[in-house]
Amino acid sequence: MKGDILPRRIISGVALTGMTIMIFILFFLARESLPLLREAALSDILAGKEWYPTYEPPEFGMLPLVAGSVSVTVLSALMAIPLSLGVAVFLSEACPRLLREFFKPALEILGFLPSVVLGFIGMTVLAPWLQESLDLTTGLNLFNASFLMGIMIVPIVASIAEDSLAAVPNDLRDASYAMGATRWETTTRVVFPAALPGILEACLLGIMRAVGETMVVLMAAGGAAVIPESVFDAVRPLTSTIAAEMGETPVGSGHYHALFFAGLLLFLFTWAINLFAARIEARGRRWRS
Repeated sequence: MKGDILPRRIISGVALTGMTIMIFILFFLARESLPLLREAALSDILAGKEWYPTYEPPEFGMLPLVAGSVSVTVLSALMAIPLSLGVAVFLSEACPRLLREFFKPALEILGFLPSVVLGFIGMTVLAPWLQESLDLTTGLNLFNASFLMGIMIVPIVASIAEDSLAAVPNDLRDASYAMGATRWETTTRVVFPAALPGILEACLLGIMRAVGETMVVLMAAGGAAVIPESVFDAVRPLTSTIAAEMGETPVGSGHYHALFFAGLLLFLFTWAINLFAARIEARGRRWRS
């Protein structure tokens, strides 16, 4: 229809603008990071265990930084996703309407809590408590950062998962009840499988949020560029490394290019997760049709 031409053009223009910006970001990261390969082999960068970019000769091993990012992301997801899905199921299937009208906005407001506030709580409250209670060398560690990151993930995953559960047609619930199924059986065997693509997307968005977070891991992870052997070891993820070191790095130095290379790794990692989420969404649409 003629009335749909203008909205389509606007949407296409916005999408094209976003894609163009992403391409320029990728080009800029590649331009500033690839000169690092003149100073170190790619295998030494990705598999090296020593991160001493200011030493002479410098060491650009990013394996501890990648391990720090992956460990914080995985542990925070293990903490947050089960709780998030439980909250989503409760709000969608069991919560009375009056309580839901209160809990749902409160959950979404929690998602806007500044990360620097959580990081400050981790430094001043959680870290001393962990250090004294568990007799640790430092309370700034993988567990501290992952716990705080999990708090940030819960509102995102729970809110989107609840929307996916609420979008399941009531006809499916009514048919399940008519067959004699209980509410628990209807939720776990009918509603949850029907909303599974949206739930998986919610989980992946939460993981992407954890991968790109900076302030929490900068303030609460401990800042040690080592491969963690325990959840109470200090770690140094890629994001906190860039934030902590970029301000004092000479432009054009090997250290400068190494930090951009870390940014390129983060970009590719989140891009891969995004593509995976888009693939799940496409399969979900085919399944629903």
